[in-house]
Amino acid sequence: MKTKKNPEIEIGRHSSIYFAIGLNLMLFFTWQALEYKTYDSKEVSIEALVVEKQFEEDIPIVQLNTPPPPPPPASVTEAIKIVEDVVEVEETVIESSEIGLEDAVSVEPIPVAVQAVEVEEVEEEVEVPFAVIEKVPVFPGCEGLTKQAAIDCFKNKVTEHITKNFRYPQAALDLEIQGRVSVIFVIDSQGRISSIKSRGPDEILENEAERIISLLPKMTPGTQRGVPVKVSYAVPIFFKYRVQ
Repeated sequence: MKTKKNPEIEIGRHSSIYFAIGLNLMLFFTWQALEYKTYDSKEVSIEALVVEKQFEEDIPIVQLNTPPPPPPPASVTEAIKIVEDVVEVEETVIESSEIGLEDAVSVEPIPVAVQAVEVEEVEEEVEVPFAVIEKVPVFPGCEGLTKQAAIDCFKNKVTEHITKNFRYPQAALDLEIQGRVSVIFVIDSQGRISSIKSRGPDEILENEAERIISLLPKMTPGTQRGVPVKVSYAVPIFFKYRVQ
């Protein structure tokens, strides 16, 4: 038996229209449900309020027999008797104790032993920066050069000395301390290293930088106008480690 089917009828022809109608109906009912409001009904009971009149008792006023206040004291009048002055008062004349120009003052001479005063001239040492000194200090091995050549040789020798004596402190490695230490020192009039000062990120690195500078050799002192003077010099030392 074959199934009969009308080829002119399509079941899904108007399915999109039915779906849109159904969707609109569902949205309408959902909107109505959200907009629906209810109100609570409250019953108000009205009762009669009965106020009874209260009578207040009158408190009798009792008058106490208090004694009257004492009378004010009588004013005392004093009799003033005027007595004429009979005794004459002598005026006291006070003489001035100041010394006038006419009074002579005698002063005894005081023996004073005057000795000759010797003035000793003290020459003050002048500290001149390395950049403006007339003749720079001579590092051992830089003798007999011109001024600019002596300056370059001095800087190179100081750098070689720092590289040769450089030692990274183990405590700084353990604490992972690194950075730049600025060191300033003085080459005195005798050519010796003195007045070493440093400033850096930690005291451990500062002490190591000062130790390196203190090992500098004795030099030929710098001169200003032909006189040996103190010369200040500054050098930076970098402490940096590599993590392997």
